[in-house]
Amino acid sequence: MHRENAAKLTIAILVSELAGIIGSLFTGPAIPGWYAGIVKPAIAPPNWVFGPVWVTLFALMGVAAFLVWQRGWERRPVRVALGVFLGQLVLNALWSVLFFGLRSPVAALGEIVVLWVAILATIIAFARISRPAAYLLIPYIVWVSFAGVLNYQIWQLN
Repeated sequence: MHRENAAKLTIAILVSELAGIIGSLFTGPAIPGWYAGIVKPAIAPPNWVFGPVWVTLFALMGVAAFLVWQRGWERRPVRVALGVFLGQLVLNALWSVLFFGLRSPVAALGEIVVLWVAILATIIAFARISRPAAYLLIPYIVWVSFAGVLNYQIWQLN
């Protein structure tokens, strides 16, 4: 891999993981207190599952963004696709703020619907440039779909 591509890949993964780091600033403190005290549905995985899953998903997102970026920043579709991608990363971090920071499952539920649409828009934009990049986001939208169901059930139970 050329040095320039290695740098782009590293940047893309770091930017993606940064969304997770920002979200964790709100998630971590709420886990032992507020989150531990709410009623969770039977489908809720153990807390330790979320970290490895999100780290993996953010890495896949970074690789996907790299594959698009590699097609040329000077191309308008690449810039648009990466702009949509960055928008959904912001929405991803915002969900943690709403759910864990503000302790509002209902606000987080509304936001996760917007996030899901933004992920779908990212997949479509990426597919126009790099099908492998779009495929790398499929586990992400599947997990967010599951998270949406989990979020809804938590809202209903509490």
